[in-house]
Amino acid sequence: MKKALITGVTGQDGSYLAELLLEKEYEVHGVMRRASTFNTARIEHLYQDPHIEGVRFFLHYGDLADANTIRKLIYNIRPDEIYNLGAQSHVRVSFDIPEYTANITGLGTLRILEAIKDYEHETGAKVKLYQASSSELFGDAPPPQNESTPFSPRSPYGIAKLFSYHTAKNYREAHGIFAVNGILFNHESPRRGETFVTRKITRGIADIVAGKTDKIYLGNLDAKRDWGYAPEYVDAMWRMLQQPEPEDFVIGTGEAHTVREFCEAGFHYAGLGDWQSYISIDHRYFRPTEVDHLLADPRKAKEKLGWEAKVTFKELAKIMVDADLKK
Repeated sequence: MKKALITGVTGQDGSYLAELLLEKEYEVHGVMRRASTFNTARIEHLYQDPHIEGVRFFLHYGDLADANTIRKLIYNIRPDEIYNLGAQSHVRVSFDIPEYTANITGLGTLRILEAIKDYEHETGAKVKLYQASSSELFGDAPPPQNESTPFSPRSPYGIAKLFSYHTAKNYREAHGIFAVNGILFNHESPRRGETFVTRKITRGIADIVAGKTDKIYLGNLDAKRDWGYAPEYVDAMWRMLQQPEPEDFVIGTGEAHTVREFCEAGFHYAGLGDWQSYISIDHRYFRPTEVDHLLADPRKAKEKLGWEAKVTFKELAKIMVDADLKK
């Protein structure tokens, strides 16, 4: 039975990936940060008492700022695969807490790779690492963006992810570690954090329908993004680690839409007419340096991984609106 270790297991991607790996008969270990409030809502349906025989899902406290704990987890669990999904992942917030973002999103990856390097050297075992890279690496590079597009990040988050990208690549080349970068474009779902723009819109629509509010406050409506469905994207992560050789891949739909279009699709599906009357612009939500247009060229993923996005833009908006209306 393969063992997988997932950092950021309590997040959107971590929860969907844990489900996928359990379906594939893995033993799954998730790393979660200690908090005084419950932060496990996305994975509660997976959790079982570890004393029960046959349990294959385990949670461990840890933090990407704590190299010693990361090292202990790798040495004790002895994973075949590690998926590093943990990060300070909110782009706008990274401008407010740049040092913390660099420490967790950037140096956290270095701490994992150093632990893998020492573990492989001391035990002779091999570990495969999936590093969650981001389309924010491309920044203001002209679209469409693929594996050969020069990076030009426009935020502390993008810069930290660029450090992680090159660190994974360097450890692959310098130390022979099976490390891949998944350069994923925006991927959404009902489990998306409520401060991310798509979820902010669909949750706001549900509140308007329920009569709880009459406004959603947003930033740049003209930003164009390549939006896909998160459960499909975690399958691409897994496929990358099943390849004979480690390579980096761009993952996206190959289609871009503005925030304005997401508003239109969501409000139209919910049966609300003049969507503009429900939207107000708050310049606090604009980034100091904007990223205008991110559009994936995912041909390599289709050719080598046999992966392509299936859920369309309008279907994604429908899925998310339905889920928030139900809530």
